[in-house]
Amino acid sequence: MTGFSRRGACPALSAPMSTGDGLLVRLNPLAGEIAPNVLIGLCESAARHGNGIVEVTARGSIQIRGLTAESARLLAEEVDALGIAVRTGVPVDTSPLAGMDPKETADPTPLAAAIRTAIAEVDLATRLGPKVSVVVDGRGQIGLGAIIGDVRLVAKDAERWRLSVAGDESSARLVGEVDADAACAVTLDILQAIAALGRQGRARDLGPEIIRAVVEAYETSRSFTPPSVLPDISPTGRKIGSSAGSADHAASSMGGGGDGSLISPFAGEMSGRTEGGGKDRYPTDSRTEHSAATDSSPIGILPLTGARIALGIALPFGSIEASTLARFCQAATAAGATGIRPAPGRTLLVMGLDRSAAATLTTTAQSLSLVTSPADPRIRIAACPGAPACASGMIAARDVAAEIAHEIGESLDPTLSLHVSGCAKGCAHPGPATLTIVGDEKGAVFVVGGTAKGLPAAYTAGYEAARGMGRLTKLLAQERKPDENAAACLARLGAKRLAQALAQE
Repeated sequence: MTGFSRRGACPALSAPMSTGDGLLVRLNPLAGEIAPNVLIGLCESAARHGNGIVEVTARGSIQIRGLTAESARLLAEEVDALGIAVRTGVPVDTSPLAGMDPKETADPTPLAAAIRTAIAEVDLATRLGPKVSVVVDGRGQIGLGAIIGDVRLVAKDAERWRLSVAGDESSARLVGEVDADAACAVTLDILQAIAALGRQGRARDLGPEIIRAVVEAYETSRSFTPPSVLPDISPTGRKIGSSAGSADHAASSMGGGGDGSLISPFAGEMSGRTEGGGKDRYPTDSRTEHSAATDSSPIGILPLTGARIALGIALPFGSIEASTLARFCQAATAAGATGIRPAPGRTLLVMGLDRSAAATLTTTAQSLSLVTSPADPRIRIAACPGAPACASGMIAARDVAAEIAHEIGESLDPTLSLHVSGCAKGCAHPGPATLTIVGDEKGAVFVVGGTAKGLPAAYTAGYEAARGMGRLTKLLAQERKPDENAAACLARLGAKRLAQALAQE
């Protein structure tokens, strides 16, 4: 098993990764979707060869856990027998609804295909590390803003793309605006520069002078607009200082900065993690349909071109028993579904339904404890398997997270990002969160504004973690000032006040 133990690599089907609950594999269907009966077959294979848990990551990949070296090989054979072709090489991510989303600013599929072809033509995948990725965001109903990419291309209009590097939408460094042809060429140049750094290289390791060299190579062409003539804002509307980019901004964004206060589906996709967290944006009225301007959650009904719809259903904490997922697939087949697409936000998109069938399937999903509303508090909590599933877990992280969601529900502060980790490795969300609950030998540690490895602010018994979170929620409701978010309030209250609240009966 030592051959599978390197951390930091993508646990693809051909290269399983060692985790606390055995080997983990991650796969992305090449066709984008899987027929319901084929997904049932995959669930049965996961139950035979793994621990019976299937996950959908925040980036929209399928994970199967609890494998051994031998059972991983058998699983791969059965995936092949099921006819599931999986993507390999450098990930070039688009929305799972790309090309069929009526709210897209631009269809990203032609540009993504051109980038994949260009990478293959120079055999670049063999020279890049397994974590290097490209994001091509057409700005549709399913937001990719929280997905980290070494290169990010975001549609400005039907013809031009905003190019940035090293981060998610809020932290990546803006390079300029390009048309589709230049976007492909510049992306390849940046990937070539990363490859020159070796297999451990990432875009965040590229010095500003290298990025500037890329800009200078294209800024004389009408197909490239450097940041010097762009507005002094990032693609998300955040002010970034001078139009050329201040030194401070360059330093922070090239390091993949950002405040990290939100659960990041989409940071740190190490083995065993559900591929990086996400900034889940959702409407206050869960009955409304999706609007690209207000909501990027893939949960609910999403209108498609030609009067079609897709139904988004999320897995609680990205995880489900294979037998339960198989039952959902059986119901989807009965409802007339033609395919199921894994999607960002730990979501499954059911294709081929009419609205009546979607309503029926939603009811079934609720009976199986799946997430059917973008206001469900479970989508705002990152949680690893924890004990007893993972040998490293000190607390049953997902049980604690589920109890918090059930007990606190909608009273959970909407500005608070919460991470529940079975141990200090912080696999579910390696970046900082507003509040992190971590299992250790003393019970449950509460970390404010940090990672699972952060300095403890307070302790409680492991079995008291959910109730302790309830006490902190009440404290926030009482003490938070009108102009304060949850992070600022917790920081102001300090460790002593938090410890007192946790100690209350």
